[in-house]
Amino acid sequence: MEPIYLDYNATTPIASEVVLEMLPYLTEHFGNPSSGHAYGVKAKEAVNRGRQQAADLLGCLPGEIFFTGGGSEADNLALKGIAYANKARGGQIITSQIEHPAILNTCKCLENQGFQITYLPVDHTGTVNPEDLKRAVTKNTILITIMHANNEVGTIQPLSEIGEIAREHNICFHTDAAQSVGKIPTRVDELKVDLLTLAAHKFYGPKGIGALYVRSGIEIESLICGAGQEGGLRAGTENVAGIAAVGKACQLAAEEMDRRVAEMTGMGKLFFDLLTDRITGVALNGHPENRLPNTWNISFKDINAAELLAVTPEIAASTGSACHHGSQTLSPVLAAMGIEQDRGMGSVRFSLGRGTTREHVMQAAELITKRIHRLRAGQ
Repeated sequence: MEPIYLDYNATTPIASEVVLEMLPYLTEHFGNPSSGHAYGVKAKEAVNRGRQQAADLLGCLPGEIFFTGGGSEADNLALKGIAYANKARGGQIITSQIEHPAILNTCKCLENQGFQITYLPVDHTGTVNPEDLKRAVTKNTILITIMHANNEVGTIQPLSEIGEIAREHNICFHTDAAQSVGKIPTRVDELKVDLLTLAAHKFYGPKGIGALYVRSGIEIESLICGAGQEGGLRAGTENVAGIAAVGKACQLAAEEMDRRVAEMTGMGKLFFDLLTDRITGVALNGHPENRLPNTWNISFKDINAAELLAVTPEIAASTGSACHHGSQTLSPVLAAMGIEQDRGMGSVRFSLGRGTTREHVMQAAELITKRIHRLRAGQ
């Protein structure tokens, strides 16, 4: 029997509806979207449709969507593109201590090029305080980049408040929304962002395709030189099948949003309640309310998370971000939240998804309970 999959924040399976949307562009509709003949026109129609569907989900114009090779590329385009285009205005970029490596490592790269990076702290729930941002802003600040929802603990950041501060000071505001798109509403005007990153494989699309929303009027430099695809921001023949997939995944997310939120909230609460009823020393990491409905980062007292997962092969979960898998050091996210070493090393991230059932949740809770009791008994 396949393990119960509770690692949807690492990646999601491609939805069957998305696969069907992709197939024609992997077979008969193989044309280059830049070609003027019938084959190219058919491909171009798919690109335009995917762009419109993504725009509909985010509440923006189709011309503000730029497809990339994934979330990390979109983050690089946002940060480097804004930094290079605005270097004459100043060199300070403000981010947080708990960003995804795609942001943090890009910031390190820019720091090596002479830009000044300010890393905002978070509180014990993993939340950025807008007051800290106000104090960090200077006349040289050219970009603020704060993730929408944390990939490890699920905490949702107060983006609209941060966006207000950015607008007051005429500063570009980017958010990495790879973990929130498709799970909770991500309307760009409500979030008050100028740039937003999404990654298809986080919400039932394929790997290797993502997008960056760039508000009209924002000046940004391209990172890939070549022809004029994607408004000149991302040269290279378009991944038509991937773009069609992004569009379909966005359409599904829009249609299923209310149901997904309700189901994830209910099953997640059931899962956590079952664990706390049966096991002592259980603690939730992250904000208790302002959190992704599918994400539960749970600490088990006197338990090593890696060991727990090793003796519970029937469950596929994570000791933290998939990008940190295998590490025996305390997660930087938990460390930034002030989580002590012993508690942090006993933390497991369980992330639910479209394929999770009530039966999965109940079986997982039972398995974890049995293995923890055995580990504590020294068996």
